[in-house]
Amino acid sequence: MAYTGHMDFDETYDPIPLEDAVQTMGPDERGMMTELFYAFNTVITLQAFGDPARCRAAFGDARAACRTFERRLSRTLPHSDIARLNAAEGRPVRIAPDTAALLRAAQGYCADSEGRFDITMGAVVRLWNFHDGVIPTRERIDAALEHVDWRTLKVWEESGGPDGGGQAFAQLDDPLAAVDVGGIAKGWIADALADALTARGIDAFIVNLGGNVVAHGEKPGGVAWRIGLQDPRDKEGVVGAVAVRDASAVTSGVYERCFELDGTLYHHILAPETGCPVETDAAGATVLARRSLDAEGYSTTLLALGIERGCAFAREHPAILAAYFVDADGNVHTA
Repeated sequence: MAYTGHMDFDETYDPIPLEDAVQTMGPDERGMMTELFYAFNTVITLQAFGDPARCRAAFGDARAACRTFERRLSRTLPHSDIARLNAAEGRPVRIAPDTAALLRAAQGYCADSEGRFDITMGAVVRLWNFHDGVIPTRERIDAALEHVDWRTLKVWEESGGPDGGGQAFAQLDDPLAAVDVGGIAKGWIADALADALTARGIDAFIVNLGGNVVAHGEKPGGVAWRIGLQDPRDKEGVVGAVAVRDASAVTSGVYERCFELDGTLYHHILAPETGCPVETDAAGATVLARRSLDAEGYSTTLLALGIERGCAFAREHPAILAAYFVDADGNVHTA
């Protein structure tokens, strides 16, 4: 479909890695159903108590939602809303209404982050290769930083769509700017998956998007779900756990994607001021909030602020129910 003055809205289904890899198990001796599948470059885990057929149907709805969100929000899938926006060279791009809502929400967290969170860091993010341990030159980083400013992103609606409804659009005023919603999208998606499960009548479940967890209801016997705080010194270890009921816990950690070179740790939490890994005394920050979007939106900011300033920030924001910081030695600090 062509829209005068705007790029076409392309619903092409880009292939997603391991899209057909799904494992469903249960019910176990406690009556819990589990499903594992791959999305957003991580393993997604869904666990629920309830009628097995109803759980399977709910898992299917959640999995389908993940496929839709990945095809709209991925920075790398060429026909996604985000990829088309970044490739538009400053022209308006038609996007899905939920993409528009997410971008607006992301701008709110950018404004509230004291400069620590910026969704237009895409131009800088793509210079770093944490898998292969590649450090970009200072010159390339400085050039990319000239195109980092979340205020250059415009999002709006227009009436008169083909179905009589409105259409959503986005535009980057800077043709060389690039949006990356990887620091907030999982929170948005986790809330949507929780809605999908409750819509099927599932009352007790947990959604885990690899460090982003939503826990709804309780386990049999009134037992709360418990979320571990990762030990930064041991990928398989924990230094504590928090009880979660009808809330989300999201963790940002310098250990998630990193490499060490000449005795220096380089991690994926980049500072918008420098384009380099942020200097912080927190190895991990876990935010507990009713909405996963809030937990995700604030977790990176708290990690970047560090323990003392992060605790103060958490106390000033009512959406943050609790915040837990883990330092490099595995000590837990609670806001």
